[in-house]
Amino acid sequence: MTNFCVHSWPKAIAHIDADAFFVACERALNPSLNGKCVAVGKERGIITALSYEAKARGVKRGMRSFEAKKICPGLIVIESDYEAYSLFSLRMFNIIKNFSPQVEEYSIDEAFVDLSGLRRVFSCSYEEIAKKMQIAVEKELSITVSIGVSITKTLAKIASKLKKPKGLAVIEGRNIQNILRDINIEDVWGIGSNTAYLLKKFGINSALDFAVKDETFIDKYLSKPYKETWLELRGNSVFGINPSAKSTYKTISKAKSFYPPSSDETFLFSELTKNLENACAKARRFKLSAAKISIFLKTKDFKTSGAQIKLTTPSAFPPLLMDALEEGFRYIYEKAYSYRQTEIVLHLTDNIQYSLFDDTVKIDKIKRIYDSIDDINKKFGRNSVHLASSIPSLKYGHARIFSMPLMDIKV
Repeated sequence: MTNFCVHSWPKAIAHIDADAFFVACERALNPSLNGKCVAVGKERGIITALSYEAKARGVKRGMRSFEAKKICPGLIVIESDYEAYSLFSLRMFNIIKNFSPQVEEYSIDEAFVDLSGLRRVFSCSYEEIAKKMQIAVEKELSITVSIGVSITKTLAKIASKLKKPKGLAVIEGRNIQNILRDINIEDVWGIGSNTAYLLKKFGINSALDFAVKDETFIDKYLSKPYKETWLELRGNSVFGINPSAKSTYKTISKAKSFYPPSSDETFLFSELTKNLENACAKARRFKLSAAKISIFLKTKDFKTSGAQIKLTTPSAFPPLLMDALEEGFRYIYEKAYSYRQTEIVLHLTDNIQYSLFDDTVKIDKIKRIYDSIDDINKKFGRNSVHLASSIPSLKYGHARIFSMPLMDIKV
């Protein structure tokens, strides 16, 4: 058998994967959900995320909610709260960055961390450093993560799946072959179903079968990305850690689906207002403003109508965008239709120039108000403070902790 690594720790990379992340965030905000069968996706009528308890009862992602409830009586299906999940994600990454400056935010609930050389800093093994990270995230956020540690990103990602949930697994260089023997080829990061099907034609069924193939075979049948995966499985680090967090956006969109469809004008406008508030909150976090806003309504037959409004002055403060929102809504809304989704898209800029006609004193006062609102919402959860026009929407949602309608901003 080929020996593909001569050094146990040429590099040390951790892959951190939050356990049932969306459900975990909901449980952190509402501990009464702990231990129960819980799923997310009520507003779409489709299960988009679920707890391990629900998974054990046969519920699967993509199922319709009513089908899932037949399989699992008592299943609690919750509306998605992506803004809250984003805040948990941000806080999770900040905790991880306390342990290493080299953190790649791979997705909303996953990160790669370069631990190389940090044993001296923490006076412990790489496994113990990973354990410290795991404990810190759970203590601060009340969610759990599974961590895999190895010498390449691909091997670390394999390791993080070995002991879920709340697991910690290490694949040292000398132990690669023992682990890869039990990993199906289609479960290797970067190997899609079509490629797995091709490899199985050549008798390659496990990650180890792939890793021990000679280079001539790889060059003949596969392209560069798969060769890189092959090298990573053999213990040769090819994929680096990219610590550059996403710091800017060209657009931010927020959509909300609901059931049953509605033609109620007040309700639909309140949904758009909530979309606007959530999109603006994200824009403010990145110090960006909307130069244009696009507004969309989707009917129960999945037909979409939309309007785009260019703003005279870019802004990320909802009260300054409400006239444009209402103008766009009046243009596309038709009483005869029932709608199932609202959506707002902010077209962003970081170049804000005020004209002589802008009331800069008023704008400054609104900015100070929203600085306080953002602090409150960060501390107590999204929707703690909100525009009064979004109240009909919130009746169908799940505001956190308490609700303080911003009925009249006096500036």
